[in-house]
Amino acid sequence: MGKYFEKAKELGLHIPYAKNLSILGTPVALAQKEIPNRLVIQPMEGCDGTKEGAFDELTHRRYERFAKSGAGLIWFEATAIVNEGRANPRQLFLNENTLDSFKREVEFVRETAMKENGINPVLILQSTHSGRYSKPNGVPEPLIALNKPVYEKDKPLDASRIISDDYLQSLEEKYGKAAALAKEAGFDGVDIKCCHGYLMSELMGAHLRKGRYGGSYENRTRLYFNAIEAAKAATGGDFIVTSRMNAYDGFAYPYGFGVSEGNGLIPDLTETLKVVDTLQNKYGFGLLDITIGNPYVNPHVNRPFAHGPYQSPEDPMEGVARMMDCVGTVQKAFPNLAVIGSGFTYMGKEGENLAAGAINDGICTLAGFGRQAFAYPNFARDIFAGGMDEKKLCMACGKCTELMRAGTVSGCVLRDREIYLPLYKQYCMK
Repeated sequence: MGKYFEKAKELGLHIPYAKNLSILGTPVALAQKEIPNRLVIQPMEGCDGTKEGAFDELTHRRYERFAKSGAGLIWFEATAIVNEGRANPRQLFLNENTLDSFKREVEFVRETAMKENGINPVLILQSTHSGRYSKPNGVPEPLIALNKPVYEKDKPLDASRIISDDYLQSLEEKYGKAAALAKEAGFDGVDIKCCHGYLMSELMGAHLRKGRYGGSYENRTRLYFNAIEAAKAATGGDFIVTSRMNAYDGFAYPYGFGVSEGNGLIPDLTETLKVVDTLQNKYGFGLLDITIGNPYVNPHVNRPFAHGPYQSPEDPMEGVARMMDCVGTVQKAFPNLAVIGSGFTYMGKEGENLAAGAINDGICTLAGFGRQAFAYPNFARDIFAGGMDEKKLCMACGKCTELMRAGTVSGCVLRDREIYLPLYKQYCMK
C-alpha cells in the first residue's frame, strides 16, 4: 500500500484497496449496450465550444484525447438545453443548428476509439440547465430556485432572479427535446444532470421554496422526474436515460439535499435512496453516476485537494472516505444498478488500487475519473498496460477550476501546459 492508504489507516478510515487491477478491464452489461470496461471519463467541461454551442478546436482536441484513452464509457460534458441556462458563452448547446457538429464528433470518437483500442465505448451526453451559475453572455445572469445563504452569504440575489413555476414546467419538454437530439446525434444515452448546485440539483434541496417545485419531497423532485419521463418518452427503450446525481450536497438543512433536520453536515441518504428507488424501479434505470458536494462552494467535499482556494477543514482522505461511503450506500442498496463511483483522482497512482478495491468490495460497479482525464487522458490505457505513470498524474491543484472561474477555457495547467499555462498566467495571476 502507498502513502494515501497508510494515511487513511492512520486516521482510522476504511478505504478499499486491491493490488490486482484486472477487475477494471472486465465489461458491464446494461440492458441497451455493454460497457467494454469499468473505467469512466466523467463529464469535464472545457468552456471552449463555439458561441453557437458547437464543438470548436479545443473541444475536438479534448474528445480526441478521450477517445484514445481506452475508457469504456465517455460521459460528455455539460450541454445546455436552453441558451439562458448556459454556464458560459462557450458552453456546448445541442439544438437543431449545432446537431451536425455533435453528429460528427460522436462518429469521430467511435472511429478513433475503435482504431486506437479496439473498443466501442458507451457515450452519454450530459443535459443541463446551469441555474444560479448561468452566464450565457459572459457575466452572471443567475436563475435560481430560491435564495440560499450558503451561496449568497449576506448578499441575497434579487427576487427577480427566482424562477417561476411556469418557467420550470416549460423546461420539462426541453429535456425531452434535448434527449431526442442526443439520440439523433448518435449518443447511447442522455444524463439528466442533477448535481453540484446547478438548477436541478438546487431544486432537490429547495425545502424553503413555495409552489409546485419546492417544499415537500414530491415537489422538490417534480422537475427531475418529469424531465426523465420526457426524455424516455422522446427516445424509446433502446436509449439510455441516466443521471449524474448528488447523493449529498454538504450543506446543512434546510439548504442541502442528503441531510436531515438537526443533523448538521452529517450525510443522511434517506431521500437519496428514495429517489434512486424510483429511478430504478419506476423509470428502469440501469446506470447511475453518483457524486457529492459543490465544486464552487465546498470543493473539499467532492474534489479533495492538495492545494485549493481555502484551507480544507479536514484531511483530504476524509473526503475520499465520505465519497466512498455515499457511493457505497447507494450501490449496496441497489446491487443490480450499475453505479459509477467518483473521488479517485486525489489519490494519484493509488487511485487505480482504490478503484479496483471499490468495485471488488461492492462500493461501485464502475470508476469515474474527472480531473485525472484532463491531466492524463491516457490513464485508462496505461492502467490496462500495467499501471499509471507517476509523471503524468493529476496533481489535484485545482488550477483547471480556477481557469473556469476566471471565464476562460479550462484544462490542465501543469500537464498540458503548452496551451493552458499561458492562459493561467493571463487570467489567474494578474
